[in-house]
Amino acid sequence: MKRILYIMLCTALFTGCSEDFTDLAPISNRNEADFYNTAEDFEAAVTASYAGLQSTGVYGRGYWTMFEMRSDNTDQGPDATGLARQYTEINAFTEDALNEQVTSAWSESYRVIANCNVILDRIPNVELDAALSDQLAGEALFIRSLMYYHLAIGFGNIPLQLTPFVAGDELTQVDETTVLQQLVTDLTTAEQGLPVSYSGSEVGKATKGAAATLLAKVLLTLGENSAAETVLRRIIANYGYELVPNYSDLWGVSNENNVESIFEVQYISGGIGQGSLFTNDFSPSTDLQTGSGFGRNRPTQSMMDAYEDGDLRYDVSMAATYENLEGETVEQLHVKKYQSDLAIENDSDINFVVFRYADVLLMLAEALGETSESYDLINEVRNRAGLADIDASSPGTFEEKLLQERRVELAFENHRWADLKRFNATDKVIDAEDFITGTREYFYIPQREMDINPNFVQN
Repeated sequence: MKRILYIMLCTALFTGCSEDFTDLAPISNRNEADFYNTAEDFEAAVTASYAGLQSTGVYGRGYWTMFEMRSDNTDQGPDATGLARQYTEINAFTEDALNEQVTSAWSESYRVIANCNVILDRIPNVELDAALSDQLAGEALFIRSLMYYHLAIGFGNIPLQLTPFVAGDELTQVDETTVLQQLVTDLTTAEQGLPVSYSGSEVGKATKGAAATLLAKVLLTLGENSAAETVLRRIIANYGYELVPNYSDLWGVSNENNVESIFEVQYISGGIGQGSLFTNDFSPSTDLQTGSGFGRNRPTQSMMDAYEDGDLRYDVSMAATYENLEGETVEQLHVKKYQSDLAIENDSDINFVVFRYADVLLMLAEALGETSESYDLINEVRNRAGLADIDASSPGTFEEKLLQERRVELAFENHRWADLKRFNATDKVIDAEDFITGTREYFYIPQREMDINPNFVQN
């Protein structure tokens, strides 16, 4: 998949978007007659949509800002000037509609959605092999759903555009629940059309398991736990995933797309504009990698304290100190999951793991509620981390224990804010940190978007 992304990067020109801020109308409108005619055309367009996931406003930076830094997992530390100020405001719930990080997340997510809408609109009109047509449509539906899921959780009421935007059309907001209900339909269709797995250079594309995992997450968010259970049991029984034996074997370039991985955003180093920012963004010092260490997305003291003594995930996930080039120990909390050897600054080859099997096991426990099977599922994850079993007699409510386990297992993987919302626990985060002075859970729709669409209202 990484090789495909490199070869087909130029196809983004055909599925790029207009200069309108919402980016719902692709430039390809003027090229459709010449481009969307063959299987190769559609494969190139879908690949361009995958490439869109790499962008700064999506998985490159926007989503960890919205789902990790918004939560109690990470913060920006004491920095409050320049770019850092934008993160500090997000972390303190004081950002406004002009915040550039939030604006980027909105616009670049909708840019990917626009690409997918053109594919889904055109593909029924072209004669393709039926299985390939279903697969390509399934990939586009999954990618679009991934964008809408983050937008709905982050912004609440948003425009739900399912067809190519035509200049002059008026966008209409719908509520978060309506968006999620649409995703249930789309992801069900996507799962049916996608393969269980790929081989060779196609490894990394969306699979049945990827669509089903997002579907289960959406169903849990809607409170449809029984339906989510059905989907999760299907993933476990039919799609071939398992936990890797050691938590450390999940991370690093050599461990990408492993047996536990369900979907990853593929990044490619080499100075071609498709490398990730994670290593430089999260490293606290230039001593740990080539180029700058920006020290962003810093684990909080609360995050560090969440790990139990002996939890093997701690040293893999984060650290409280590092050793500089002079051999001195420097105190600075920082994320370790995305460290890699860089030849060029901001050009890491390391993928971002969006979904993995441990999340499926913990979601099934959530769907079931407090049962002996639920604790078995939680303990399967805990035992890999070197921790003893818990059960109904362990301190805390079932929800508190499950949320705690999700926090340490999935730390820095963009799940925490959505988890807190789903478990109705966001107020505990807002109340727990002295620096948080705002109380707004949803992000502001960007001001430029509000100016273009005066009918919009902030959630």
